[in-house]
Amino acid sequence: MHIKSIIPATLIAVSIVVAGFALRSGIVTFKDRDRQVSVKGLAEKEVKADKVTWSLVYKELGNDPTEMYKILQQKNQTVVRFLKEGGLKNDEISVNPPAVTDREANDYNSTPTPFRYKATSTITITSRDVEKVRALMNRQSELMRSGIPLITDEFGAQNVTYDFTGLNEIKPGMVEEATKNAWATANQFANDSGSKIGHIRSASQGQFSIENRDPNTPYIKNVRVVVTVQYQLED
Repeated sequence: MHIKSIIPATLIAVSIVVAGFALRSGIVTFKDRDRQVSVKGLAEKEVKADKVTWSLVYKELGNDPTEMYKILQQKNQTVVRFLKEGGLKNDEISVNPPAVTDREANDYNSTPTPFRYKATSTITITSRDVEKVRALMNRQSELMRSGIPLITDEFGAQNVTYDFTGLNEIKPGMVEEATKNAWATANQFANDSGSKIGHIRSASQGQFSIENRDPNTPYIKNVRVVVTVQYQLED
């Protein structure tokens, strides 16, 4: 190869190498200026439900609506007496009007039935005394012995829901705990990388979630929150 052609080629190669170093140096410098780490901090807490809603549902079949109403009224009185003897108050018990269905009026029911009407009665319990209501639930077989079998939903579950309403009281402490956990994670990262944690660049709090701890204890809730914190890294 001629010397005159070697020189331009060499200059081009050197230029490419220099440009590559310059580009790499620029990226590193940019990272050095904006070194930061974003971490998440988790806080979880188990709490007991502080509110329970229990719907006692039972049905009556018959051909005489008037007689069915009388029977349901008697059953309602039996159920209310059972609840009050268990310690519940009037303002915790709500007796709903019975819902009556004419089974012969159902266009999808082509099979003759011995009873034309079906009446459903519902008594709803809303209470802050979860333990007292749970004790009554464990005694509901007494209603069955009185001729009042309670109906569960189509999946066999009880018509009961448990809620935790004290979230505002535990929020500050949980956010503080989550933030401390985020700082601990960031600090470990900084130590491993030979840096130090600087000021907070940004922080955001995720949504609080309240879920059953497990399917068998729906009256025990697991409260969870995640915070995201972005820290400046310093030498």
